[in-house]
Amino acid sequence: MVRPWKKKSSEYVCRYPVFDLRSDLMESPRTGDDLQVFVLETRDWVIVIPITPQGEIVMVRQYRFGMEEVTLEIPGGLIDRADLSPIDAARRELKEETGYHSDKVRCIGSCHPNPAILNNTCHIFCAENVELKYPQNLDAGEDIQVVLIPGDKIPSMIQNGTIRHALVLNAFYLLDLDLK
Repeated sequence: MVRPWKKKSSEYVCRYPVFDLRSDLMESPRTGDDLQVFVLETRDWVIVIPITPQGEIVMVRQYRFGMEEVTLEIPGGLIDRADLSPIDAARRELKEETGYHSDKVRCIGSCHPNPAILNNTCHIFCAENVELKYPQNLDAGEDIQVVLIPGDKIPSMIQNGTIRHALVLNAFYLLDLDLK
């Protein structure tokens, strides 16, 4: 039976605007040996699948520093400290990144993006009947192109590798389960 590890000590190595790096000394319940592990602490995230009345998915193309390439994704980001809830953050991210708005936003699930090294949760939303109402309001680190994709094209774009972001793949899977 797998048991929790005992935390013997914990300290912050570095603190950054988006995450803190924490080092923990953990004791294995199986062997009793110590192991130093590193955890990235960050706020929870939101992503949202925006669907137009015509069944198009509002997606975003943006450069991702980690992969050093442009990706095709759905809108999302960190929950800001000023956001009252994850759903408020989802509405804000949708508006900022795309200019689209919906009165019908609902949670379709959540996931742990990478529990091996991250401590946060990603909350996944669907926004139906979205309409373009605002100009984009991008952060300094964003350069985003809004792209409308017919909803029936999403499965083939996942299969051919056009859409490869793990959280986006998870969101579309949860949407598929939600619609069944």
